[in-house]
Amino acid sequence: MSDPKPRLLLPLVVVVVLLGATNSASADDEYPDRFVWVFGWNLTQDSHVGEITKVLDTAGENGFTGAMFSLGLDTLCKKPPEYFERLAKVQAACKRNGLEFIPAIFSVGYGGAALSHNRNLAAGIPVRNAPFLVRNGRATLMPDPDLAIINGGFEEYNEDRAVGFRFHDQPGEVSFIDNDIRHEGDASLRLENFTANEHGHGRVMQVVDVRPHRCYRVSMWVKTERLEPAGRFMIQVLAGSRSLAPKRFKIESTSGWQKYSLVFNSLEYKQVRLYAGMWGGRSGKFWVDDWSIEELGPINVLRRDGTPVTVTDEDVFLSDYKEGKDYAPVVDPHYSPYRIDRPAPSIEILPDGQIEEGERILVNWYHSLAIGTSQVSVCMAEPELYEIFDHEMKRIAETVKPKRVMLNMDEIRMGGTCRACGGRDMAKLLGECITRQVATVRRYVPDAEVFIWSDMLDPNHNARDEYFLVDGDYTGSWDYVPRDLTIAVWGGKPRPESLKFFADQGFKMLVACYYDADDLESTRQWKEAARKAKGVQGFMYTPWQKKYELLPEFGDLIRKEENGE
Repeated sequence: MSDPKPRLLLPLVVVVVLLGATNSASADDEYPDRFVWVFGWNLTQDSHVGEITKVLDTAGENGFTGAMFSLGLDTLCKKPPEYFERLAKVQAACKRNGLEFIPAIFSVGYGGAALSHNRNLAAGIPVRNAPFLVRNGRATLMPDPDLAIINGGFEEYNEDRAVGFRFHDQPGEVSFIDNDIRHEGDASLRLENFTANEHGHGRVMQVVDVRPHRCYRVSMWVKTERLEPAGRFMIQVLAGSRSLAPKRFKIESTSGWQKYSLVFNSLEYKQVRLYAGMWGGRSGKFWVDDWSIEELGPINVLRRDGTPVTVTDEDVFLSDYKEGKDYAPVVDPHYSPYRIDRPAPSIEILPDGQIEEGERILVNWYHSLAIGTSQVSVCMAEPELYEIFDHEMKRIAETVKPKRVMLNMDEIRMGGTCRACGGRDMAKLLGECITRQVATVRRYVPDAEVFIWSDMLDPNHNARDEYFLVDGDYTGSWDYVPRDLTIAVWGGKPRPESLKFFADQGFKMLVACYYDADDLESTRQWKEAARKAKGVQGFMYTPWQKKYELLPEFGDLIRKEENGE
């Protein structure tokens, strides 16, 4: 889904802008908008043009009227000349096939344009009063000496039960102590035979005491053998009813020992439940070994007005030390929310400052966090975010000349935790952000129809309280957005209640369905639900895995009248 924003000019290249002419719908068309979501390409290679063109040709041959594209279109100021040449070819393919070219832009949940301009706009989670010790001109973290995973190497056990763990699923039937295959030491834990569990689970869990508002890294070694489905393997950190590290790993079905790590913030919690294993496994096996946890210093520290770094003495606020006078600016020279298996930076103590050798100090900072597989959210309260949106929309209007635009405002899983957005009504803040995005689009494309993903405005989906790592409640967000938005209602299974909700609110709707299934049964169910809701103007074939084999059948299905066929 960067350093402070540069003021770059568009590359000096002539771009032939070819507008996709929308297929004119006949009076008999039940759904005039029949779109395809073109996802998974970024025009960094010439081959992308050919692959995208095949999709567009198929769409054109099967009655589609438009195509929605991400393609990094909200970072045009950073694109090389060859990008614009490829983009022109894609636009030409749209025009040839009678497809409207619709850009999808301005993600907040996945960072998008904002983080490409300034990485420090990421949503920040606080670390509070972490103790550091000054030695030889540097201050380093003093971690809690009692922090540990008990028996993380599975060396202590009673038959197939590992000492120190709250549970592992069905010892002797699903989970086993293995003395033959291990990463280090004399044992590991092997999990298999998942169908013996009614849910297909094969998990292990330990409860660990932590300090509130601290940053931690969990690591373990995993080996797999014909594990299916491999994507169901997860490491989770749970506290109360919340997941503190909603992260997935790309694990091979069969592999040797691999190390997997994640970072989490304890928020207000003093205890967490660490899980690893399969949820919904079918076959194969995996081993876990050498599980560890450690507290971290300012890894991926953020530097913006809403995420200040402060340092005090151990007596708390008797001395408030100054950055640049008492200690050097605190930065992470290897900043990357995705590459976290590395040391956290220490803090340089300046020789003419007040901080003394051997002193204990308390440090406060904010850090970014990657969740899912590729997600770093942006703070919606930072003014620079809207400068970037304006900067990029101007270029989109000049280059693409769209008539309609999709806002990629889905799955905003962090927020309300830094000084810029902390304490804000998150539903209202989200609504204000969307409203400003719409105004920015129409500043440069005055008559644009604006689509938006439904989930963050849907009380039946993600517009709710206790949503991932958000400190606040998104309930009521729909009350703060323009009423002329067209809502792209999405999800893996039909939600008639969502269609009814948006219809009752007076919104127009696009049903964004399919989601990489092996058949179109869910699409048929969506179509049946759409018949009972007012305001549905179209459907979109929406894959996330480049699965376009059912595109012709989808086109036929959407165009058919319900006449008993």
